[in-house]
Amino acid sequence: MEFTARRYEFRNKDADYASLAEELNGLLAGESDFIANAANTSALLFDALPDVNWVGFYFLRKEELVVGPFQGKPACVRIPLGKGVCGTAAASRKTIVVRDVHEFPGHIACDAASQSEVVVPLLKNDVLLGVLDIDSPSVGRFDDADRRGIERLATIFTASSVDAR
Repeated sequence: MEFTARRYEFRNKDADYASLAEELNGLLAGESDFIANAANTSALLFDALPDVNWVGFYFLRKEELVVGPFQGKPACVRIPLGKGVCGTAAASRKTIVVRDVHEFPGHIACDAASQSEVVVPLLKNDVLLGVLDIDSPSVGRFDDADRRGIERLATIFTASSVDAR
């Protein structure tokens, strides 16, 4: 399969996230393997999104999140539910957008360069599978349009993938 991703400027975030969603649908079409789709999703988003330094997945295993496919520097391997941004988003099952990670109580710093973050819980049939985590080296990188767009991308991922637990 040949796939050519494109770069987006995100001057019109809603339109660019809609285009990126179409691209992700095309990339994942016909493949249901959870890990393969997570790997391709993280690679696509890392390449397409401007001003990010880490894009990846943490998957729920018992009572903790375990790192899955990602793009960026090596990451924390295990995060307890309720700890840090990822663990808090997973426990609450709600997306968290953090303007400045240094202001988030209990933030877990895997990469010192990360300054802001968005974490989207991955839910399928009301079952928590894990989270999609995206970090930026810029304070205030993510806003409500990013939240909506990234939630849509996470939904495409979960809908196309079969959890291998």
